[in-house]
Amino acid sequence: MFVDEVVIKVIAGNGGDGCTSFRREKYIPNGGPNGGNGGKGASIIFKVDLGLRTLLDLRFQKEIKGKKGANGEGSNRNGKNAEDIIVKVPLGTTVIDIDTGLIIADLTKKNDEVVVAAGGRGGRGNTAFKTHSNTAPNFSENGEPGEEKTLKVELKSLADVGFVGLPSVGKSTLLSKISAARPKIGAYHFTTLNPNLGVVKTVDGRSFVAADLPGLIEGASEGAGLGDKFLKHIERTKIICHIIDMSGLEGRDPYEDYMVIRNELKNYSDKLANKEEIIVANKMDMPDSKDNLEEFKKKIDKEIVEISAINNQGIDELLIKLADKVDELPEEDIYEEDNFESHILYKFNEEKPFTIEKVNDTYVVHSEKIEKLFRMTKFTDEGIRRFSNKLRRMGVDEELKKMGAEEGDTVKILDFEFEYTE
Repeated sequence: MFVDEVVIKVIAGNGGDGCTSFRREKYIPNGGPNGGNGGKGASIIFKVDLGLRTLLDLRFQKEIKGKKGANGEGSNRNGKNAEDIIVKVPLGTTVIDIDTGLIIADLTKKNDEVVVAAGGRGGRGNTAFKTHSNTAPNFSENGEPGEEKTLKVELKSLADVGFVGLPSVGKSTLLSKISAARPKIGAYHFTTLNPNLGVVKTVDGRSFVAADLPGLIEGASEGAGLGDKFLKHIERTKIICHIIDMSGLEGRDPYEDYMVIRNELKNYSDKLANKEEIIVANKMDMPDSKDNLEEFKKKIDKEIVEISAINNQGIDELLIKLADKVDELPEEDIYEEDNFESHILYKFNEEKPFTIEKVNDTYVVHSEKIEKLFRMTKFTDEGIRRFSNKLRRMGVDEELKKMGAEEGDTVKILDFEFEYTE
């Protein structure tokens, strides 16, 4: 089964909790803190596997979850890091964060890998908080929560040349003649249901990768027939090889066939419509093909290569022209830099990295930073004092006071409620 798009949730492992512990040995009073740090949680990593051709392995996985890091222990023993989870994906896989719409990674090289969800760091043990003014800290941290994301994972085939055309124009036949690929071939529409890739070698020793893409029909860019499901596989190609059945055996007009596909490419994206194109007149061994080609040339002022894929006529000439174009054209990124998560600079637009809204009689604090701090706090007496001091330094207390909060009012962070005290 060919699968080229899946939606999956990834949950990285939480960091292990830090340990609160003190050295207790005979004849050594007040031994001091010796709580170790927690281990790092498991990250979720996508890595290219050249042996894969589809996202089938991800199809039935609703969720991938990493393990938590081990907790720290006494005697300054740090917890063990959890082992990262490696998820193998095919070359040409794009990973998109559904919540932001941004691209996390476009994996187009054989050794590419990306951390799609980072494991949380381990919480610090009480040893880490020892200072000259606090030589016996009686608190430690919980582990940092691992990242959670819902991802759209897309496969877009990597090929130098993409064969396009209406159903039954001979794309699969041509690919079978020029490469070792063995696509299904039949005298009916939609024989090809999946993109087929083949490595092509020319008579002068050059090579390139060609993709036979499922037949398009009018309205494909809006979901008709096989719809736009496979149009995305043309995006990575340098050249569009537009194959036309010049015989007109099925009562179709070659020019109209050509315009149908051109319109679908343009409707899908201008970038696709503006790709380099070579027009191939196929089935030139048929009786009416010559006359139809003459009529076609009156309407299209472009170079046209004549072939008969079934009889191997004109194929070497076509491959030389395609190889020349592949050599001439530079590599092209199909995504703009602004689409990538790594190129977006996140800034707080407000003066402070939090917002507070009053809902009925409750002050609700919203802040990714504060929520993370809250999850990592162990609410012992010292832990509460430290958490409160951090909120005060961030300006939360001052903001609450400006909003009219009074002693005893309710303040909410996540699902937890507290009493406001000045």
